[in-house]
Amino acid sequence: MGETSYRAPVAEATSLRRGWTTGTCATGAASAAVSALLGLGWPDRVRVRLPRGGEATLPLAERSVEQDGATAAIRKDAGDDPDVTHGCLVRVRARPLPKGSGVLFRAGEGVGTVTRAGLAIPPGEPAINPVPRAMMRDAVARIAGLVGVPADVELTVAIPGGEALAARTLNPRLGIVGGLSILGTTGVVIPYSCSSWVHSIHRGIDVARAAGLEHLAACTGSTSEAFVRRHLDLPEMALIDMGDFAGATLRYLRRHPVRRLTIAGGIGKLAKLAQGAMDLHSARSRLDRARLAADLAAAGAPAALLERLQRSAVLGGALEDTEGFPLADVVAERARYVAQSAAGPLVAVEVSVVGRDGRLAGHAGAA
Repeated sequence: MGETSYRAPVAEATSLRRGWTTGTCATGAASAAVSALLGLGWPDRVRVRLPRGGEATLPLAERSVEQDGATAAIRKDAGDDPDVTHGCLVRVRARPLPKGSGVLFRAGEGVGTVTRAGLAIPPGEPAINPVPRAMMRDAVARIAGLVGVPADVELTVAIPGGEALAARTLNPRLGIVGGLSILGTTGVVIPYSCSSWVHSIHRGIDVARAAGLEHLAACTGSTSEAFVRRHLDLPEMALIDMGDFAGATLRYLRRHPVRRLTIAGGIGKLAKLAQGAMDLHSARSRLDRARLAADLAAAGAPAALLERLQRSAVLGGALEDTEGFPLADVVAERARYVAQSAAGPLVAVEVSVVGRDGRLAGHAGAA
């Protein structure tokens, strides 16, 4: 894979190794290809300026000169982040264009094309986000300036195998077809920040709003999404794969509201939301069982249920016998209150607790 290096204005101590976005890799590959195209030769290592300061130094994985262009590739190193594109080649082919053309972008193998309104890139364009485009334009302009020529070049960005990998992302739901997106707002991948997932949530909301949808469903997992598909008459575009990122979803909706939001999930995650957790992942938030028991006792829960809750390793097991107490409804109502406060007054929030059997266990909010 080759060694990579990072130099930033302020170092931040971390036990996990950072990596590079596809945008940074594409910029490095574009820089190398344009350098060869303009007769400056191949750099041993490509230096990429990062959007928020600092610099990445990346090794080339491929290089070639063709009759009408030059191609370079960098193998993406996502550091210690479990990124779907870790280890992929990001390949850029540079081809000269007539004077005054500027820098044009094309989608090569494995890079998607935008087909729906609502994203930062209009339909019909390659799924190369604005920041990576700006990084590549700036890099090409600097190299062209070294030889005193205008930056008129076509950049075809490819990720071999990207179309298959895109099926494991939210791109199909966003209307990005044919492959992956070239992403990155900082140029750096911070391990386990899940920035690409949060980015997909935000873009999913953007696409739904642009399509005029007024009712969205944010689901914590596949079981709750299957429930929504069965019981709510919503188009695919209205389904938001929220996962554990309740805060990222609700805060974005506060700024970009829709009329109605359904949150659907298992009782364990929604009980954490009810206690104010905005990240529902088991490694980043814990259910306070003592607090839950106190809340349920105040709502009239029987002692036998409270005792079973304390013994149960998984909260969902308590739904099998609630002693006639509306446990899931109480959790749903408290989660709805927290979510409504986060989403703001313009979004009517309802919450559905979905049992492990895929059935509705509890509900709060609009019918």
